[in-house]
Amino acid sequence: MTSAYTPRERVLALVESNRFQKFIIGVIFLNAITLGLETSHAVMDSVGGLLHILDRIMLAIFIVELGLRLYAHGLRFFRDPWSVFDLFVVGVSLVPASSGLSVLRALRVLRVLRLVSAVPGMKKVVSGLLTAIPAMMSIILLLGLVLYVGAVLATELYGPTSPAYFGDLGDSLFTLFQVMTGEAWPDIANEVLVQHPSAWIFFVLYILVSTFVVLNLFTAVVVSAMEPERQEELTLDHEVLREIRELRAEVAALRAESGPSVTAS
Repeated sequence: MTSAYTPRERVLALVESNRFQKFIIGVIFLNAITLGLETSHAVMDSVGGLLHILDRIMLAIFIVELGLRLYAHGLRFFRDPWSVFDLFVVGVSLVPASSGLSVLRALRVLRVLRLVSAVPGMKKVVSGLLTAIPAMMSIILLLGLVLYVGAVLATELYGPTSPAYFGDLGDSLFTLFQVMTGEAWPDIANEVLVQHPSAWIFFVLYILVSTFVVLNLFTAVVVSAMEPERQEELTLDHEVLREIRELRAEVAALRAESGPSVTAS
């Protein structure tokens, strides 16, 4: 008697099983720890050889996993952006250390990002962020416009008296970007206020527009991008609950119908 499943179907069931996925996630976590330990000279002096062996073993596991997924999915493997990302991340680790591209081996830490494709929750978050990119580009352009206009005004108004911060357009752009992040902006403002007491109006308006308005738009856009994912989950939950209620109603009806017959017998 032959098996009902082909070898490809059995491999597909293996790579999509929960145990296999949890095993790969565990290897990714272990690889992240070993890559971090390799940055310590003291650790490398004591157990550097062992870490290199573990790194090669985990790389071999990743290669075998990708091979199994490629065999199981066939050409569909390359239609999935996450699979192509995994292939790129693992491929970077195969660059020979003696070649001119050996610097790419430092990108081995990108293997940790495979958690994004391995954990469904992370994948949904990243998918939502990618969906929000077009709207975020508009906000970035608006923020750049606000930053540029503020830098030109600050250079014209405060450049002669505060050349360290607003001496030219480049200095003003960097200073206002620092002000936008909230880093040491009172020190910058205090230096300008010594010669320009009314400069507080400029700084208050700039911070209100750039930080409290434009930057908060990023949060609004991301939340809006996540909303379809959330609605899809709620719809799925409602469908499951509805099916459970219908199943309970059918069971109750069957019990009601079988009750009199059992009594009569």
